[in-house]
Amino acid sequence: MNNFWIYLTVMAVVTYLTRMVPLVLVKRKIKNRFICSFLYYIPYAVLSVMTIPAIFYAVENRAAAVVGFLVALVMAYFEKGLVVVASLACASVLISEIVFNLI
Repeated sequence: MNNFWIYLTVMAVVTYLTRMVPLVLVKRKIKNRFICSFLYYIPYAVLSVMTIPAIFYAVENRAAAVVGFLVALVMAYFEKGLVVVASLACASVLISEIVFNLI
């Protein structure tokens, strides 16, 4: 239990520093187009890096994961809402798992 408080403190300090340091170091508006573009795309890149592997390792059958991923890509391409994309992808994985287990 003693290690828990050490880990919690380190995590809090690191989280605070990563949010506080840019606010202290950057006093004026960033005008560099490269840096603005880089900062704009960082959330999308991080979300993709976290989500894509989770898609393929969430189920036992990788083929079902691929089916769900493709369904999600197609629905997103046709600009469906987040709930629709997620629901259809989950349903397609479930159906694919059932079908692949029967084969």
